[in-house]
Amino acid sequence: MENSITFLGTGTSSGIPMIGCDCEVCKSPDSKDKRLRTSAYIQYEGLKLVIDCGPDFRQQMLRENISYLDAILLTHQHKDHTGGLDDVRSFNYFQKKSFPIYAETRVQDSLKKEYYYAFEEHPYPGTPLYDIHTIDETPFEIKGHKIIPIRAIHYKLPILGYRFGDLAYITDANFIPEESMAKLAGVKVLILSCIRRTKHIAHFSLGEALEVMDKIGAERNYLTHLSHQLERCTLLDKALPDNIHPAYDGLNIKF
Repeated sequence: MENSITFLGTGTSSGIPMIGCDCEVCKSPDSKDKRLRTSAYIQYEGLKLVIDCGPDFRQQMLRENISYLDAILLTHQHKDHTGGLDDVRSFNYFQKKSFPIYAETRVQDSLKKEYYYAFEEHPYPGTPLYDIHTIDETPFEIKGHKIIPIRAIHYKLPILGYRFGDLAYITDANFIPEESMAKLAGVKVLILSCIRRTKHIAHFSLGEALEVMDKIGAERNYLTHLSHQLERCTLLDKALPDNIHPAYDGLNIKF
């Protein structure tokens, strides 16, 4: 069975183009420079999963013609990663069940505020129905298939990346603890966030991301959560080592 990842979105919380910006990247005609909010579609051992569900979720599902999902895995509670969860109502309707969402307790607490109407004792008809699963740093299974959470830090906020066999996905981080680095040993495909070339308080800079990738030593590496402060996709790709590439919306790779 072939495993794959499709990048649903590879941009920051502002996306590219950014509202009101007339920089070269935001004005680029290249489709690779049009970035929705960061999210990924994972097909793994027969599972169909999405990592994060931002404000562009509906558009991403329609663009990739995704009509069925087994679950959504959340990395953290920021709005650009959870702002599309109302749209799981469509999956409720067609799959005839509550939709499985895997998240840490602190993320669930945020969802109960943002989507309070979905957690009421007597929810309004048509409200999204969530089947919440509590996770932490302990490996867990979905339909018998093992997923390994990877702890990372986003400024002061603990978040989760995920490992699916030979692939690991970590976004919105600027620090990975040593115990998490150990969980990444032997990974063949690494996806890591990188927001710009200069240092950022909450995200890896390009140099920091390349340093982490060098330590992990994956055969193939992809950058995501890219901002308009980096150069255009084709120019950035040329400037990087041969085994490191900027991801772009719609890119599909096998692992």
